[in-house]
Amino acid sequence: MEGGRATQREEERFKREMSAYATVDDLEAYWRPMTESEQERAEILLENVSAEIRLYAKGLGLNFDTLVQEDEDLATVTQSVVMDTVARILNQSTTDEAVSQYSQSGLGYSVSGTYLVPGGGSLVLNRDLKRLGLKRQRIGVLEVYDVKRNDNNLV
Repeated sequence: MEGGRATQREEERFKREMSAYATVDDLEAYWRPMTESEQERAEILLENVSAEIRLYAKGLGLNFDTLVQEDEDLATVTQSVVMDTVARILNQSTTDEAVSQYSQSGLGYSVSGTYLVPGGGSLVLNRDLKRLGLKRQRIGVLEVYDVKRNDNNLV
């Protein structure tokens, strides 16, 4: 019965690795060797970050898996974004909040910091989505007044 559990775990791991855009082995080759506990955490994070990218693309009406399969460059950049994001998360302290900018003052007792991910929200940052082509600057016009023009005459 113990062998059945191991096989089931291996199947679940295979499904997770197939659903992630990068593997733990990819991350170790790209970043650095990891401890066993880091590898376990990385495996979960790789899947979560990949799912978050898919979900964001789905909100834009895109099937990101299909796009990645059709474009080798996009697949490479996607793998890089996923690994960068997971490495950034693994570098964060697990006891303190991750701060991207921090400053202190002297006698005025001023301390300030900017949190990397305020409230522990999204794992994937806007700059990562821009690298994937999922977030772009758009130019739009909003007519503030409901003015209708007819042959250069106001109606």
